[in-house]
Amino acid sequence: MTRVTTERTDPPLATDEATTLVAFLDYHRDTLRMKTEGLTQGQLAQPLAPSSLTLAGLLKHLALVETSWFDEVLHGRPMGEPWSEVDWDADPDWEFRTAADDSPEQLRAMLDAAVEQSRRNIDEALAAGGLDHLSVTLDRKENQQFSLRWILLHLIEEYARHNGHADFLREAIDGVTGE
Repeated sequence: MTRVTTERTDPPLATDEATTLVAFLDYHRDTLRMKTEGLTQGQLAQPLAPSSLTLAGLLKHLALVETSWFDEVLHGRPMGEPWSEVDWDADPDWEFRTAADDSPEQLRAMLDAAVEQSRRNIDEALAAGGLDHLSVTLDRKENQQFSLRWILLHLIEEYARHNGHADFLREAIDGVTGE
């Protein structure tokens, strides 16, 4: 079994709302790092039948999700490479399908870069209007803007859901269980 070295900080029990939301998001980001730490490229690309989902796919997907929500939706900024090069209509699961081609270092660097940019984008939005700061991009269904609060909660939900998947995938790969 691989020894996990990623340190994860519990969110504070009593603080302001913005700090609480960002701390919970960071907690879930670190959980995904823990679940994927120390694995080889082959292990990260190993699915758990009957699903084709992999830990590599989760790392790349969450890098995309960070970039999409905090760059594109929140601030209206175009996504850079590799996301801007993808024909999403032709290949909507591109990040999951191609993740096995990326090394663990590439996947982690991709996620880490996305998270760092997201932190800057969150700080910018908090300074501009706090949790009520509204996105540039409108929701496709409701034709309304998203608040930063909604986006943070959605990202917490997204990570929590996928961390549940990561629990099962990691245990199937090498038996590592736990938080």
